[in-house]
Amino acid sequence: MRTSTSGTLTATPLGDARIITVDDFQFTPLPGRPDGRTTIATPVSPAAGATHVTLHVVRIAAGESFSPEASSEEENTAVVFRGVGTATVGSRARRVGRADAVYAPTGQVLTLAAGAEGLTVYVWRTPLAAGRRPGTDPEPFSSLWDETTQLRGFGGTGQIAPDTDRATMNFVFWPGNGSSQLCLHCGIQQPGQTFNVHLHPESDEAFFAFEGVGQMYLRDRWIDVAAGDVLYAAPGVLHGARNPHTGPDARRFVTCGGPSPYDPALYSAAGLPSDVR
Repeated sequence: MRTSTSGTLTATPLGDARIITVDDFQFTPLPGRPDGRTTIATPVSPAAGATHVTLHVVRIAAGESFSPEASSEEENTAVVFRGVGTATVGSRARRVGRADAVYAPTGQVLTLAAGAEGLTVYVWRTPLAAGRRPGTDPEPFSSLWDETTQLRGFGGTGQIAPDTDRATMNFVFWPGNGSSQLCLHCGIQQPGQTFNVHLHPESDEAFFAFEGVGQMYLRDRWIDVAAGDVLYAAPGVLHGARNPHTGPDARRFVTCGGPSPYDPALYSAAGLPSDVR
């Protein structure tokens, strides 16, 4: 059964920056679905004070499906956090599982359908800003592990002294593969590595810890986080991610999300143009 996100959802004030832990998520049944099998939390949204972006966490019950409200009128990206199902963008469909990513440009509906074990997805939404156009050939399906285009050695934006052991960022959806406003980046922080502290002058940042335990920098300090936790930073607020753990038992710490609208400075740092394909 198809469901949407119409209706008013609970919004916890964000201020200009906030870490929202998994325990903070307030899941409610989707409007029109009082049985509560498919539920949604919205840790980041304009109703809570975000400047540009909405971030949903949706637990889709087995046999049910979900489409963001007014999906075809906005940019949408999604990352599968748990489970297996099918993602459809316009007329194209693909089987998806953990770490798979989906981009639906303005004009194409995003639908996510759960398999037998259900599906948990993080979904970003934002309207296409005035003066921006949809890409001519956007890529709808990818993975967080896609290493085709990367940013290595990022030193931050100068406000905080950078660490020398620097994490790698995969550009999953970005202007070079057709994303016209939303982007999706994946930071791979191996033990001891940092994606250095930076800011975006005109963009919201909304990303989450996909795998492992680590720390996120927000405003003026490092904060411990675990898989599923969300960071929100308004334009101009310092943020970053690091894996402070080392030693034989340390594991990688993975984050994903990105600034909205995308920040050309990140692509410039990788030696890439920010023209939309």
